[in-house]
Amino acid sequence: MSSLSVSASGAAADAIGRHVPGLVEDAVASRLFAKDATLWGPDAESESRIRLSWVGLPRSSRPLVGEIAAMRESFAEQGLTHVVLCGMGGSSLAPEVICATAGKPLVVLDSSDPDYVRRALGDDLEHTVVVVSSKSGSTVETDSQRRAYEQAFTDAGIDPAARIVIVTDPGSPLDAESREKGYRVVNADPEVGGRYSALTAFGLVPSGLAGVDVEGLLDDAESVADLLAEDDDANPGLRLGAAMAGTDPLRDKLVLVDDGSGIVGFADWAEQLIAESTGKNGTGVLPVVVGGDSDPEVTWPAADVTVARLVDADADVPGEGAASEVRVGGALGAQLLLWEVATAVAGRLLGINPFDQPDVESAKKAARALLDQGTGASEAPAATDGAVEIRALGGSDGSGGWLGDAATVPAALDALFAQLDADRGYVAVMAYLDRLADADLAECRVPLARRTERPTTFGWGPRFLHSTGQFHKGGPALGVYLQVTTAPKQDLAIPGREFTFGDFIGSQAGGDAAVLAEHGRPVLQLHLTDHDAGLAQLREVLADGGRA
Repeated sequence: MSSLSVSASGAAADAIGRHVPGLVEDAVASRLFAKDATLWGPDAESESRIRLSWVGLPRSSRPLVGEIAAMRESFAEQGLTHVVLCGMGGSSLAPEVICATAGKPLVVLDSSDPDYVRRALGDDLEHTVVVVSSKSGSTVETDSQRRAYEQAFTDAGIDPAARIVIVTDPGSPLDAESREKGYRVVNADPEVGGRYSALTAFGLVPSGLAGVDVEGLLDDAESVADLLAEDDDANPGLRLGAAMAGTDPLRDKLVLVDDGSGIVGFADWAEQLIAESTGKNGTGVLPVVVGGDSDPEVTWPAADVTVARLVDADADVPGEGAASEVRVGGALGAQLLLWEVATAVAGRLLGINPFDQPDVESAKKAARALLDQGTGASEAPAATDGAVEIRALGGSDGSGGWLGDAATVPAALDALFAQLDADRGYVAVMAYLDRLADADLAECRVPLARRTERPTTFGWGPRFLHSTGQFHKGGPALGVYLQVTTAPKQDLAIPGREFTFGDFIGSQAGGDAAVLAEHGRPVLQLHLTDHDAGLAQLREVLADGGRA
């Protein structure tokens, strides 16, 4: 029997006391589990009507258990034990946390970086099974990764149809094409959005093939479903949703810190769910993933921050006096459902549709436009400092004029941070690099937060485009954006395409920056003309928060 705990103090506790009785009176929990599409207002009804099947997944996903077990057994008999997942956003983040928590190896290929892709292709191909996950069936990143693996298998004399499993919605372009090629296809529930799909085939197929007990995961979720559907003041989903989005005034930065939960990487999954669901119409809750209690976002008493601690289910309640804090505990399957419910409740409190993502598509369109124009041709840099080219976009005039005459990386960072709202702003670092080989760049997050005294996020591109990318463009105009791009060590062709992986990730970064600039957001682009030299230079500057 699984359990959930949600306790709060300070402003988060006040929000629970203020909003939960009304949510109970309005029967929000029972209506949600009855798939009532009217909960988020008339403008959201058409989308909500086809996006609410996730509330029943702990039961409706049961037939997948046997199907996945049979596939895994068949692959194991052939010695195929190296599982790779090609997917983006909700299609990759849930399996990543599920497998990491269970201690089961899974290679997640959620990048267009040519060096990252090449390394995955060269890793134990002989024993590899690839799961290609795309809800729409038209995600360009996933299509490119699939093409690369098809070519690699073919070149090695291996039939791709024997090694590739497709997970997609019924009737998608990928569904039809894959069946024609003789691939194994598992259809997911089409009435579940990508970021709510952890307990669908998107979350369960790669996890189960990697060796996770997916039936146990569903058991944990099902054991709390009735609790989450209950119109009661003790409902943890209502309580967490109110703590997230009901503070007055709104504390719109939710700092996620693991405090002994036993769940590996859960904050990264929750980040995508919350940011993409709530960051729109000029409002939203920005999740900020931090490393621990010593990180500045936890230690300062900022008026726009609520700290969310991921704890063991039996942990003590938070002490009195915390400015705004909520503690959340429970098993992984139970927490997946809990946070989905809480995010849907937060959407109601914020007055937005938690199931659409309008600004994700805008960045995709901008990237496609750059590819059509021919990539590699970008504006001349405003300055070059060693192995780093400096460009500026956006800001109040849209042109990047805020950069002034800054000609070095530290001076450019000074100019960027001068645009920061000292009371409500945030810093977003967006690194279009190899998130494994270049992982230590993420260590710059803490010194930047200390320097600016504002919440700071770090996202790997293009992965974050399906996550915080929506909040950056659709949420409140409070962020400043540091984008890092690089020339790949070696580019990689995409079979059947006129553009390379290097072209593609370059267009994704350019499209992202262009849309941010159109929204008036200040964007500082730092392009490493030489990967190794530029990265070493950047690490040294950012280690001190970017000070000159």
